[in-house]
Amino acid sequence: MIEKTVLNSGWTLSCNDTARPDLPETIAATVPGCVHLDLLASRLIPDPYIDVNEITNDWIGKTDWTYRCSFEAAPDDDRVWEFVFDGLDTVAVIALNGEEIGRSFNMHRTYRFDVSGLLKTGANELTVSFRSAYAYGAEMEKHYGYRPNNYPGPGNLMRKMACNFGWDWGPTLVTSGLWKPVRLESWDRARLVETRVSASLAGGDGLVKIHAKVARHGETTCRLAAAIGGVTTTVVIRPEEDEVTFELVLPSPKLWWPHHLGAQPLYPLTLELIDDAGGDLLDTYERELGFRSLRLDTAADAHGSAFTFVINDVPLFIAGANWIPDDCFPSRVTAERYVARIEEAKAANIHMLRVWGGGIFERDEFYEACDRMGMLVWQDFLFACAAYPEEEPLRSEVEAEVRDNVVRLMPHASLILWNGNNENIWGFDEWGWRPIIKQGESWGLGYYLDLLPRLCSELDPDRPYYPGSPYSGSMEIEPNADGHGCKHIWDVWNDVGYEVYRDYIPRFCSEFGWQAPAAWATIEESVHDQPLTPQSNGVFHHQKATLGNDKLIRGLAGHLPEPKTMDDWHFATQLNQARAIRFAIEHLRSHREICRGAVVWQFNDCWPVTSWAALDSAGRRKPLWYALQAAYDPRLLTIQPRGRGLAAVAVNERTLFWRAKISGRRLKLDGTVLAEFEFWRLLCDRFEAKEFPLPENIVRPDLSKDEVIVVEILDRRALHYFVEDIELALPVPRLAVDVTGTEGGYAVKVTAENFLKDLCLMADRLDPDAVVDTMLVTLLPGESHVFAVKTAKVISANDLVVGTVLRSANDLVAGRQ
Repeated sequence: MIEKTVLNSGWTLSCNDTARPDLPETIAATVPGCVHLDLLASRLIPDPYIDVNEITNDWIGKTDWTYRCSFEAAPDDDRVWEFVFDGLDTVAVIALNGEEIGRSFNMHRTYRFDVSGLLKTGANELTVSFRSAYAYGAEMEKHYGYRPNNYPGPGNLMRKMACNFGWDWGPTLVTSGLWKPVRLESWDRARLVETRVSASLAGGDGLVKIHAKVARHGETTCRLAAAIGGVTTTVVIRPEEDEVTFELVLPSPKLWWPHHLGAQPLYPLTLELIDDAGGDLLDTYERELGFRSLRLDTAADAHGSAFTFVINDVPLFIAGANWIPDDCFPSRVTAERYVARIEEAKAANIHMLRVWGGGIFERDEFYEACDRMGMLVWQDFLFACAAYPEEEPLRSEVEAEVRDNVVRLMPHASLILWNGNNENIWGFDEWGWRPIIKQGESWGLGYYLDLLPRLCSELDPDRPYYPGSPYSGSMEIEPNADGHGCKHIWDVWNDVGYEVYRDYIPRFCSEFGWQAPAAWATIEESVHDQPLTPQSNGVFHHQKATLGNDKLIRGLAGHLPEPKTMDDWHFATQLNQARAIRFAIEHLRSHREICRGAVVWQFNDCWPVTSWAALDSAGRRKPLWYALQAAYDPRLLTIQPRGRGLAAVAVNERTLFWRAKISGRRLKLDGTVLAEFEFWRLLCDRFEAKEFPLPENIVRPDLSKDEVIVVEILDRRALHYFVEDIELALPVPRLAVDVTGTEGGYAVKVTAENFLKDLCLMADRLDPDAVVDTMLVTLLPGESHVFAVKTAKVISANDLVVGTVLRSANDLVAGRQ
């Protein structure tokens, strides 16, 4: 049997730069981890997430570092002894007892080195010497020549997390270290060297395909025994064979579904490699499999060509969000943190996360949690916003990492797409790369159209591959076309207002987004400017987008007045972010017949920053989180322009039809009813968007500054205003507050004495750890809403200050028209 010794203690770190005499000769190191975290733990650097400390840490990524570990061993000559490094970041020389055993050039793959003849009985020393990524990048630029990159640094010339070098939401913190576990393994006779497992459906039965390769030490006949759901089989692997392929059929398994449609039954699969002669167990493999059918429909149709995910023969509308590395130092992300983040996504009615190509292949715990929770995963290969050389040595590293990660991740039911790259085909076509890239010079296209699809076809043929995001299915069609493939919409945030989202009806929108600052408590924890202002040093440093603050203000134009105070700036920009994205999603969902997915940029953050995220780096919900929860509700009611009028659109992603009375009113903001209607005419089938034109007496031709349309179906409500808030006659808010203790917190009942638009309870203003269940609640005069607040802190009605804790659009515009 394989014996494994994890080497996660006894490590030290030393700086190889003699120009740093201020550093100790060695410091304690943590593995898994990185240099930044070790320096931080030894109080040798300030926290790079605080204030402008990031810039004081630039030297770390430009320095060479060495990790050392002393350990005891008792090698046996009859066994093979190997060091296994699950993640080395990035360019390193590995030595055992002073003798080099291997080198690494890739953060995204596993390395295995045979040390059978080098391991000593008793004390041994393992060293891993990391070279500066900047120095290696400079060397590679001389080797390959320049390639365009939208962000600074050589991330496109090596296989390292690209956003380490900075992004428009992330700091420049160029890491080194053993970011995943390292262990010493020993084995005899044989071990499993590669195990490819896929689970699919064959009619009503589950089909498990297994392809196993073995490594040998001697000539042993082995048996590979497989078991799942009470079904077993055994195949013999003779000494002259090193691989075997076979199948298991599981009768009538329960289907695995995304969480909004059904359950997620998982079936444990076990493989045992056994010595055929003596019956000794040599190696094992275990996974949990879910059974579901999957295809990506890209067929031509009346609107161009589709981009529709079909799971268990159900064409889905994807309610998604982009996922970035959850920390600049990925080793800090625990299994529990993965679970918490994915639970937050699920609670926001998101059912797909796109793992973006400028980051990492996440650890196993991420995909396991997605399997258990019914969270679909779109996985980018790791190419983003840059041209990539296709020559050696990069090409071989790309192939090795793809083989490594496709084999590792392919058993997961949650994984529904391999995507070739993020924005690189678009970049070549439209971002001015063509004149820079010389004739005949590679830029990555060969990866996306040849190498990656060939590897996916070889290793994981049951799962779809798509060359890029955005991409229109052919190099003959511009890559970001509305009518084909997947589209990114970024001119709206960068250049115009969010009302322009309605100019687009793409087949699938895999990126679109709007910025806002982090939660107030997160800003206070990470920035200590006195006073805090949008332009104060710390706040401004935690805004990485070019002209980001200017775009925040420009985006308010025509919707909300320009704020005068920091409090108003914070709330107005958060509110605008929430409204912009809800506006976009409701528009896209209302055109379900054409558009089959919205994947908002982005769900999470890697550090405290003004960004497009719904959940900030501390895990606090921004108003956008609540907007996503509403806009992605499986049963959505929205009011949309159709022709010269308006229509109520019911969108049903549930498995049952939606039949109910539809009613509507046109009201003055003081509650006076001007017109109303009521019909038993709504029948919205499952997986359908159904339009209901509003009567003429509800839709007035003139613009009214003090009126609103309210349409209701059961407990769903949609509102429409004739003018934007900057012109809307919102009154100074008047409300009554009642606070009642509950288990784990409080019920806060707010009763509106006049019209309140987008009322929010900013729970972190009461307690940094507090969480509220709802936000963005609009109340007609006399209506009440109960906010459920989870907090351990004692609060009273006096703490719920209007304009600070209780905020609404009224605060921003009342009296300013």
